[in-house]
Amino acid sequence: MKKSVKLLGVLSLSILLLGAYGSNKKANENTTTKKKEELALYVVRHGKTMLNTTDRVQGWSDAVLTKEGEEVVTAAGKGLGDVDFQNAYSSDSGRAVQTAELIIKENKKSSQLEVQKDPGLREFNFGTYEGDLNHTMWGDIAKKQGVTTEEFMKTMTPKSFADSVAEIDKEKNVDGKNWSAEDFETITTRLTKSIDEIVEKEMKNEGSGNVLVVSHGLSISALLDTLFDDFKMPEGGLKNASVSVIKVKDGKYNLESVNDTSYIEAGKK
Repeated sequence: MKKSVKLLGVLSLSILLLGAYGSNKKANENTTTKKKEELALYVVRHGKTMLNTTDRVQGWSDAVLTKEGEEVVTAAGKGLGDVDFQNAYSSDSGRAVQTAELIIKENKKSSQLEVQKDPGLREFNFGTYEGDLNHTMWGDIAKKQGVTTEEFMKTMTPKSFADSVAEIDKEKNVDGKNWSAEDFETITTRLTKSIDEIVEKEMKNEGSGNVLVVSHGLSISALLDTLFDDFKMPEGGLKNASVSVIKVKDGKYNLESVNDTSYIEAGKK
């Protein structure tokens, strides 16, 4: 009789352990599923630079942020202060790196992150127009298209802009000593490659979470134009230190916000 009772006790314990194992296995499976649920990319345009203030073409050429530029980016960083960033990436251009570092510095949860630099996130390369006056470049494009500069600016898209510059640059860069201006396909190929690699890395290593990505006005617009059919570039372009949020879920990109300056305003209060 004692042997039967003991055996019954062992069986009961085994059932309880199997039940606990099954529950833990389900919980772990649920945790794993939840971990891969969603990633948020906070894509920020760099702050205003010295070349911006002099209306100069600034693609692969670089300039430091102005005092006002630093203040606006710092405000954006404060506004984003409660966002728990698991990693931070930026174009390898100094103005983008400086912007990313200022934002991370103000972050309450991620202030120790090191900014990872990615040349694929650079601005358009404008070839022989680099450092020239913006209105000179715009005027040349408008003239080639047979419209006024105002008409060109109203109908401009990232593709028409990049392809027009690349076409004119071929005629100007006859000796081939300068880097050639990039066309739209070249630009968007490197941009989407960088973003896809960031998403793959973050989903694999961290799963759901928030990631800071700092790039440039036209490059961000070109990226959004490529990823989303209904994207329309804001008139006047993306503002310095503005935030555009892309959510990634089940391998799909969803655009949540564009050119959002509310983080700057919140950081100024």
